[in-house]
Amino acid sequence: MENGGAMLFSDDEVRDMTGFKRCDDYVEVTCGCTSHTYGDAVGTLRVFASGDLEIHCECTPGCQEDKLTPAAFEKHSGRETARKWKNNIWVIVDGEKVPIFKTALLKYYNKALKNANGSHRSQTGKPCHRDELIRCSQCNKLRRFRLRSKEECRIYHDILLNSNWKCSDMPYDKITCDDDEERASRRVYRGCTRSPTCKGCTTCVCFGCEICRFTDCSCQTCSDFTKNAKEA
Repeated sequence: MENGGAMLFSDDEVRDMTGFKRCDDYVEVTCGCTSHTYGDAVGTLRVFASGDLEIHCECTPGCQEDKLTPAAFEKHSGRETARKWKNNIWVIVDGEKVPIFKTALLKYYNKALKNANGSHRSQTGKPCHRDELIRCSQCNKLRRFRLRSKEECRIYHDILLNSNWKCSDMPYDKITCDDDEERASRRVYRGCTRSPTCKGCTTCVCFGCEICRFTDCSCQTCSDFTKNAKEA
């Protein structure tokens, strides 16, 4: 095992891990994911102090997949029971395949989740906010708002405070009250990364983060978040 580089883990935490290497601002270790159909897909996992995880896939000599998230690597490997990457992605410790969640390699990832001020992350590692529906004050139809970016979250946030909002005020996807409302069967799909028809879970429901709270807004929700963030 090489010395120097980022001292993110103690020698005991990474003892006997195959392919472990310390680099300038991250560590590397050999990892893999096993498909019952395609066998083992092997890659190199990079762990950063920020909690970010990147995998360079080496499943075939010509594979060009680089900087994959663990979830993307799991899917790329052809794993039949996807969406359980913490269980399905393994590293080799003393010659044995060990699920990554049983090692110390996720301690910075888990810490980043814990310190995300209530935001919940999708399997890509990014904060996840499910789609929200607001009812028009004139036609009483529900309209969908996507919350994938800070700009979209701000639009939804400001409209939510406006009890007189109407369809024609929609800043994008220009619609009027004459346009049909989404079918009820379509409204159940809210963008949760865990389940398309999720009714609200810790993956897709955020209780406040830097993407959906705003320091220049004086509403009680944003004010409380800003105050708590400063005191944290």
